Amino acid sequence: MDRVIKSWHSPHVRQTMSVARFGHFGKPVLFFPTGGGDFLDCERFLMVKALSPLIEAGRIKLYAVDSVCRRSWADSSATPRHKAFLQAQYDKYMVEELLPWIREDCGGTTQRFAACGASLGGYNALNSAAKHPEWFDRMVGMSGTYVLDRRMNGYWDENYYFNMPVQFLPRLEEGPQLRGLRDSLFILAIGSGPHDGPHYIEQVAPVLRQKGIPHRVEVWGRDADHDWPTWRTMLPLFLDKII
Repeated sequence: MDRVIKSWHSPHVRQTMSVARFGHFGKPVLFFPTGGGDFLDCERFLMVKALSPLIEAGRIKLYAVDSVCRRSWADSSATPRHKAFLQAQYDKYMVEELLPWIREDCGGTTQRFAACGASLGGYNALNSAAKHPEWFDRMVGMSGTYVLDRRMNGYWDENYYFNMPVQFLPRLEEGPQLRGLRDSLFILAIGSGPHDGPHYIEQVAPVLRQKGIPHRVEVWGRDADHDWPTWRTMLPLFLDKII
């Protein structure tokens, strides 16, 4: 399998950011790491292996990307203001650095991408696809932590608002962004094991429904827990159906 790692220093988030690409052809699929993870967790926890039939068949080109969650949402010592600011900067890094690089790496493709992730990676997938339907038309979140209010201790500002889909989507007016979202598909998947809870999906799904954004909610059984074995089973099945 073709495997390439690219790293560069991002002026937006002020750290070195990396991305691992697996495959040679197909729809670009971004996989966001969990809160404490990095861009190689996708390979380390065998998600790349689980997706290898789709990769080797040339149906998807997988990009395992980095995040700033270790410095923001997963860092209990970070202030709420800093968390929201860093997420806003990460969004700029994506749009102005990462996504153009991926497009160039795919030969200047004009097709839209897929955003995927689990836990806090699910949040980044949802936020990216909801904010930027010009870049994404597929989103798969698994056991997603889609609402981060409890990490903000009551603090609120515009950086948080514009990176919290359950807040900005209900007020989204008719226009190109909403038209793009209505030409997309969001899958929100979760297990029924002891470490998963449906409350995040229960907040996101009604917003998508209210705005007429195509979506599916997938609730799996008690043997599907908040862990990599579940996510390795979910993601190949979903991508096989929607790519």
